Amino acid sequence: MTENMLTTVYPEIMKYFVRVKPGSRHVDSVALNDQGELEVKLRAAPVDGAANKALIKILAKHFGVSKSQVVIKSGFTAKIKIVQITENPA
Repeated sequence: MTENMLTTVYPEIMKYFVRVKPGSRHVDSVALNDQGELEVKLRAAPVDGAANKALIKILAKHFGVSKSQVVIKSGFTAKIKIVQITENPA
C-alpha cells in the first residue's frame, strides 16, 4: 500500500483506507493504526451487509456528516475497504 493511506481527491472529499474488524466484543470504535489506516471495530457481524451498514453509521458519526455522505468505494466483502467521505462545505 502507499506510504500515506489518506488521499485527498478534492478539498471536501476524502478517501480513507479502512480496516474493519467485525464481530468485536467491545464498543464500536474508530482509531488510526500504525499503517495509517482507520481501524474500525464493529459489534455487527459480517452477514447480509450488516457490518457495512454499521461501518457507514459509525464513520458518519465520527466525522460529523450524514450517512449519505459516507460511501464504500471498494472492498464490500473485504476487511480492508476504501471509503469516501464528503464533508459539508464551509
